Amino acid sequence: MAYDGKILALARADIAERRRENDAEHQRRRAEAFARLPELHTIESEITRLMTDVATTALQRGENAGLAVLNARADCEVLEARRTALLASVGLPADWLDEHFDCPKCRDTGYVMGQPCICLKELYKTEAVRELSATLHTDGQSFENFDLSYYSKVPDADGGTPFDKMSVVFKLCRDYADGFGKNSTNLLFQGGTGLGKTFLAASIAKVVSGNGFSVVYDAVVTVIDAFEARKFDRGSDVADDAAAHVRRCLDCELLILDDLGTEMTTVFTQSALYTLLNARLLSGGRTIVTTNLTLLEIEKRYTPQIVSRLEGDYFLLNFAGTDIRAMRRQRDA
Repeated sequence: MAYDGKILALARADIAERRRENDAEHQRRRAEAFARLPELHTIESEITRLMTDVATTALQRGENAGLAVLNARADCEVLEARRTALLASVGLPADWLDEHFDCPKCRDTGYVMGQPCICLKELYKTEAVRELSATLHTDGQSFENFDLSYYSKVPDADGGTPFDKMSVVFKLCRDYADGFGKNSTNLLFQGGTGLGKTFLAASIAKVVSGNGFSVVYDAVVTVIDAFEARKFDRGSDVADDAAAHVRRCLDCELLILDDLGTEMTTVFTQSALYTLLNARLLSGGRTIVTTNLTLLEIEKRYTPQIVSRLEGDYFLLNFAGTDIRAMRRQRDA
C-alpha cells in the first residue's frame, strides 16, 4: 500500500494525541495512588532498583547470573504482591499504576517491528476519507444515493435507452470501486453536462479511499495550476505547496481528474497534462478522467500524444441522458 504523506502525518498525529492523553491519565493515576498510599513510593523505587540490578547482573555475569537473577525476581514478586494488596485496600485495581494503551499491540506508537500497525492503518483510512470529503465539498454523493429514475426509458437514436445505458455504467463504476487494485484499468467518463460523471467519480473515490487506497480528486484546472506554480514560483512557499500537490497527484494509487477541457489550451498546459498522464501510466497508478468533450473535440483540442494515451489506455464510459441538475430544479419547483 502506498501512503499519502500528508494523510499519514494526520494519522500519526492522531496516535500521538492518544499517547499524550494516555500518558497524562497514567500520571494522574500514579499521583492519586501515591497521595493515598505513601508507602507505594518506596515499593516502586525498590522494584525499579531490583529490575535494574537483574539486567546489570545478567550482562556482567553471563551464564553465572542465574541464582542472583532468580533471587531478585523473587524479591520483586514479594514487593509486587505488597503493592497489589495496598492498592486493593483503597479499592484500586492491581494494574492502576501500569501504563494503558489504546493499542497494546504497538503500545500506541503506530508501528510493530518497523511496519505500520493495524491501528495506524485504520486511522489512515479514516483521515483519507475525511480529507477526500473536504476536497469534494459535496454531500450525499455515494452509490446508494445515485438515482437512475432521472434517466429516460425512451429509446434514443441508436435504439437504447438512457436508463439502460446508465444502469450499465452505474454497475461498472460500482464494481470498479469495490474491486479496485493494481489490476484496475483507467477510466474516461465522457458525456454532456449534468449526467452524473462527477457524482459517480466521487462515489468511486469514497469507496476506494475507504478501502485504504490513496486517492486524490481534483479539477484538471487546479492540477495544471499546481504544475505551473511549481515551475514558475520557485523558492517560494507557493512553489513548495504546489510541488507537494503535484507529487500527491503523481504518487497516489487513484487520481481522479475532473472536467478535462475547462483548462486553458497552451503549450505549457498540454505538456503538463501529458507529463501527468504518462507518468501515472509508467508508475502503474490508476486514473479516472471526466470530460464534457466529445471524442472528436478531444482529438481536435489535444496533442496526438495525449489523445493516444486517452484512447489507447483508458476504458471509455459514455454517459447518456438529459441534464439531471436541470431536471432536479424542475422537480423541486
